[in-house]
Order: sequence, then C-alpha cells, then structure tokens
Amino acid sequence: MSDEHWYEDETGSLVRPYTVTRGRTEPSGKHSIDLLSQVTALEADASQAAVDHARAALLALVRRGARPVVELAADADLPLTVVRVLLADLAEAGLVRIGEPRRVAAAGAAADPELLKVIVQRLREL
Repeated sequence: MSDEHWYEDETGSLVRPYTVTRGRTEPSGKHSIDLLSQVTALEADASQAAVDHARAALLALVRRGARPVVELAADADLPLTVVRVLLADLAEAGLVRIGEPRRVAAAGAAADPELLKVIVQRLREL
C-alpha cells in the first residue's frame, strides 16, 4: 500500500475492524472466500455506487493484479476476517471477482514425503 495506514505504530489501530465491516464478522453467504482464493478487479462501471475508504483502498490493491486473499490482507495490514467481509462487499457491488484458489498438482512435489519432512523440520527451527 502507500504510506497511508489505518493504524499508528505506537498506539495501534485508529479504526476498529468491527467499525470497518459495519459490525459484520462473516462475509455474506453468497461468497466462499478461502485464504488462497484469487481476487481479480473487474472493469468499473460509471453507474456503480461509490465505496468508502476501506473498500476503495482494498480495491486499489486488487487493481494492481489478481492476488490471493491472504496477500491482500497482509498488504492492507488488516485482519483476514475484515478483508473477507470487505471483499464480499466489493464482489456484490460487481467490482471484483473471487475465484477458486489455484491448486498445486496433486501428485507433484506436495506428495513427496521427504520434502514434507524438510518443511516440518524448517518450521520447527523457526
């Protein structure tokens, strides 16, 4: 994002996530939003209603290119639950498309037991 943040380094959040989502903690039932769901910006229509600051900032991140939800949450510096609600709102407004997560080949490297052992070992080292 830019130098604009929704928090202060010393004091924390300026706006509570509950306020940003208008009290909602879950996206609408119409959208299944996974951590790895790909989010793509759609062409804006002049007749579409304006969005507030939080949604506009998230939309600006999506317009940089299709990305997974988890990356958007990290770049927006917002909790994942908040990002999921905001993305559902943007999808309902016709501003973004939320696609299925990209899948790794089922029988590829992810199925290699030796690779999995190395990953577990490296995680333990952290």
